[in-house]
Amino acid sequence: MPLVEVRNLRKEFARRQGLFGAASRVAAVNTVSFAIEQGETFGLVGESGSGKTTTGRCMLRLIEPTSGEVWFRGENVLSFAPDRMRHARRDMQMVFQDPYSSLNPRMRVATIVEEPLVIHRMGTRPERRARVDELLTRVGLDPALKTRYPHEFSGGQRQRIGLARALALNPKFIIADEPVSALDVSIQAQVINLLLDLQSELGLTYLFIAHDLHLVQHVCTRVAVMYLGRIVELATTPQLFATPRHPYTQALLSAVPEPDPTIEPHRIVLDPNSFNPDAPLREIAPGHFAAVS
Repeated sequence: MPLVEVRNLRKEFARRQGLFGAASRVAAVNTVSFAIEQGETFGLVGESGSGKTTTGRCMLRLIEPTSGEVWFRGENVLSFAPDRMRHARRDMQMVFQDPYSSLNPRMRVATIVEEPLVIHRMGTRPERRARVDELLTRVGLDPALKTRYPHEFSGGQRQRIGLARALALNPKFIIADEPVSALDVSIQAQVINLLLDLQSELGLTYLFIAHDLHLVQHVCTRVAVMYLGRIVELATTPQLFATPRHPYTQALLSAVPEPDPTIEPHRIVLDPNSFNPDAPLREIAPGHFAAVS
């Protein structure tokens, strides 16, 4: 049984044309389905506005989906009452894209990392303080810095603080929403290596949301490609990069910069009329699915 399974997830937003125009409904996530195995790093990629982040937030009910199901350890998260959902969040956490805005600037680091333990009433005060020191050490920060405020840290250090906060409750599943896109290239590798080390040490399962395909190729075991709120291709990472089948996937991969300057890039321009946007996913090879006719 998969650790996490998303079934026909849909999220609609109201859109109003002008000040007095009638409101219409737009599906930011449109009948999305996928499963994530225990210990896997599952990639969700696509351009900005494709629905990646909305999917992740719906899975944790940070925003409520319009319809669908999200199964975690055999239970439908979307059917949980508020108290049950609060308890479930011990096992399901999120690392946000922007370390600048995801940390409260008025709280010291010790308070930020301890906050989940206080909310869930875990441990005595001395035990929580010891846990904060342990978490900061685990993510590569000196516990002596815990009395400082977020603005006193670099972007990479702030992301480590956010990761320490996410790990406080010993979760089994973490949604990493573009966790290094706001960081300098020089420290992206450090944070990615930390995520991989923590996965190995703690047995974590990741949903890795990204638009950097080089990064996805390095860290993910399987990848789903989103286009206009739908998954148009899903395959193992080697399959997807070697034999992309959907025109959007082909265009997306062709835009990846080629590190070898002697190789002339071949950019594919996507023609939306070249495929059926409503085509369902079908298996075109073992483990390889694409929304192609």
